[in-house]
Amino acid sequence: MEQPRSTQLRKLLEGKRIIVAPGAFDALSARLVEQAGFPAIYVTGAGVASSRLGLPDIGLATMNEVLEAAKNIVGVTNVPVICDTDTGYGNALNLMRTTREFERIGVAAIQVEDQITPKRCGHTEGKQLVSQEEMVRKIEAFHYAKQSDLVLIARTDAIAVNGFDDAIERARAYAHAGADVLFVEAPRTLEEMRRINELLDDVPLLVNMVEGGGKTPIVPARELESMGFRIAIYPTSAWMAAIKAIQGVLEELNEHGTTHGFADRMVSFRELFEVVGLSHYKALEGKYLTL
Repeated sequence: MEQPRSTQLRKLLEGKRIIVAPGAFDALSARLVEQAGFPAIYVTGAGVASSRLGLPDIGLATMNEVLEAAKNIVGVTNVPVICDTDTGYGNALNLMRTTREFERIGVAAIQVEDQITPKRCGHTEGKQLVSQEEMVRKIEAFHYAKQSDLVLIARTDAIAVNGFDDAIERARAYAHAGADVLFVEAPRTLEEMRRINELLDDVPLLVNMVEGGGKTPIVPARELESMGFRIAIYPTSAWMAAIKAIQGVLEELNEHGTTHGFADRMVSFRELFEVVGLSHYKALEGKYLTL
């Protein structure tokens, strides 16, 4: 019997190699992440809000909307899925329901942050935090609610609000309360990144690589691994590339009345359907629908 994906993720965390988890914003992008050979998928809350709703990452996406996206992603992939669940969508009791709902669909881990509800993207301005004590109670509520090997990633946004020292103090408290992985969001320098690993070396650490304007220096995965990070997420990479590609092909069509000049940057019609497994389903048709 196949192991639960949460158990698979825990085994990956025990390994020596850093877990590189690109962001997926829908089931198609998740398939592409898995097909590229990555060991885990990160469901980006910002990407889901953008792709499903056309809205920014300011807490407008509801739990059910993110849950549906995550369910579709889990349904078409086989690797561990880590899901951004913002603040858990409310207080400790809300997080209890969030835990059980995401556990039920088979995600490997949920990420919960210590911002107020509604939250803001971790690399933007204007963030506000709940108290350390409130976040600790939420972590305790997660453990009360969970019924499986589900992994909890506890994120603190305190660097931008209260400073580096408070972020470390909060992270330690969250680990003591039972967080499986710590995520100190948006360190601003390589020195801060190294200090996080020196001061929190007894708990697996996650780092967030946000290209094109994020607050954290972009560092190759091998270097992140040597610093001590166990998970590196790239939540916006595929999403940003997809936006750029869509803008490009639409510009080509608008200016020239044809997409011919963009054809070398498009998959073929056959590849389009093979990405989502058409030949597999044709084989199933042949096996089960032939009279």
